[in-house]
Amino acid sequence: MQPTITDSVVIAVGGLVAVVALLFLAITRLKWHVFPALLVPILLFALVPGIDRAAFIKAFEVGFGKTIQSIAVVIVLGSILAEALKHTGGVERITMSMIRWVGEKHMPLALTLSGFVIGIAIFSDVGYVILNPLVHSAALKTGLTMSEMATGLVGAMQLTHAMVPPTPGPLAAVAIVGADVGRVILYGSLITFIASLAGWGYARLVGPRVVSPPSAEFAGQSFVDRGLESQLPSTWSAYAPIIIPLLLIAGQGVSALALPKGHIVNVVMTYLGWPVVALCVGVLLAYRNTRPEQADARKGAWVESALATSSMIIMVTGLGGALSQILRETPAVDAIATGMVATGLPSIFLPFVLGVVGNMVTGSTTVGVITSATISAPMMGTLGLSPEATMLAGAAGSMIVKYMNSSYFWVCMSLSRMSLRSALISYGGVTLVNGLVAMVMVYALWAVGVI
Repeated sequence: MQPTITDSVVIAVGGLVAVVALLFLAITRLKWHVFPALLVPILLFALVPGIDRAAFIKAFEVGFGKTIQSIAVVIVLGSILAEALKHTGGVERITMSMIRWVGEKHMPLALTLSGFVIGIAIFSDVGYVILNPLVHSAALKTGLTMSEMATGLVGAMQLTHAMVPPTPGPLAAVAIVGADVGRVILYGSLITFIASLAGWGYARLVGPRVVSPPSAEFAGQSFVDRGLESQLPSTWSAYAPIIIPLLLIAGQGVSALALPKGHIVNVVMTYLGWPVVALCVGVLLAYRNTRPEQADARKGAWVESALATSSMIIMVTGLGGALSQILRETPAVDAIATGMVATGLPSIFLPFVLGVVGNMVTGSTTVGVITSATISAPMMGTLGLSPEATMLAGAAGSMIVKYMNSSYFWVCMSLSRMSLRSALISYGGVTLVNGLVAMVMVYALWAVGVI
C-alpha cells in the first residue's frame, strides 16, 4: 500500500515508538485504564508535523470499524458464557471430572488439565478465585505444597486465556491480524495442551522445594467439602458449553478444506460454525445448567455483567485495529519489516518479542497479545508470516512472565497464601516455561509450513 498519511520514515517510525512508549507509561506509571492509555497516544500521533490528518482520520475510522465488525457480538457472547459457567458450577464440575479421570493421587495433573479447559472460557483470575478452596483442601489432604498443587493450574489457565478463542484477548488478536478462528482454535489447543503439561512438569520439579504450606482457613468452602456436589451440573452439561462451540467453529474450517463449496455439509457448517451462532449454542447450553434459585439470571443479570466486561475489550480491540490501519498507510511497516529481515533472525520472533514486551511492561496478557497483533499485522506480507502464525507467536510471548505488575499474579499469590519469593518461583517460573514451550511449538509448526 502506498503511504497516504506520511511519506517520512522518520515521522512514521518515531510516531509508532512514541505511541507505544506513551501507552506503557500511561498504564504503568500513571495507572490509566488501557482504553484512554491507547486512545490518547494515537490521537497525539495525528498532531505530529508532516501527518496528513484527513487520511489519518479516515484510516482510524476504517481500521476501528473493520476490526470490531466481526467480533463485537462474539466477545459479548463469550463473556455471557463465562458468567454462566462461573455461576452454575460448571468450573467446579469440570475440575471434579478431571480429578476422577486422572485420580486423586495425581491431583496437580488433574488441576492442570482442568485449568487448560477452564481458561478457554473463563478469565484466569476468576477461575482461580473459584477453585482456590479446592486447591487448599487437596493440598491439605495429600500433604503437598501449594506450589506443587497450584502452579500447573495457574499456568494452564493463563495459557488458554492467552492463545485460544473465544477468550477476548486471542479473539481480539485474531480479528486484528485477520486469522482464521477455527485454525487458531485447533493449533492453539494443541500448543497449549503440550505447554500445560510442561508447566505441570515444572510444578513437580520445583513445587516440593518451595515453602508454601496450604491454609486451613479455606477448608470446607468448596462444593465438595460442603457436600453440595449434587448441586453441580452433570459432567457433560459442564463441558458442552465450551466443547460444542469449539467443535462447531473448528468444524467449519475442516469442512471448507475437505469438501466442495456447494456440498450440503459445507453449507450447513458455514452457518453453524459462524462464531456468533456457535457461541449462542454454547450460551444456551450453559443456561440450561441454571438452578431454580438463579431464575433472575435468565432475566438479564449475567448479560448485563458480561456487557460491562466485554465493552472494554471491544473498544481496545477497535483501537488496536485503528492503529494497525494507520501504520499500514505509513512507511513504518516496510522500514521495520525490512530491518527485521536484515537481522537474519526468523521473522516469527518479532510478534513473539512484541508480546513479551507488552505483557512484561503492562502486566496484562490481553494488552500484550493485542499490542503484538497491532504492530505485526501490517508487516505480515513482508515478513512472510501467516495471520495464524503471527497471532499465536504474539500470544505465546504475552504469557512471559507474570510477576508483581500483574493482577493475576497478585490474585494467585494472595489466595494461595504464598510469600512473594515463593510466588515468583512458582507462578513467575511456570509462566516463563509455558510461554517458551508454547513458542517452541509455534516455531516448529511455522517452520514445517503448517501455520
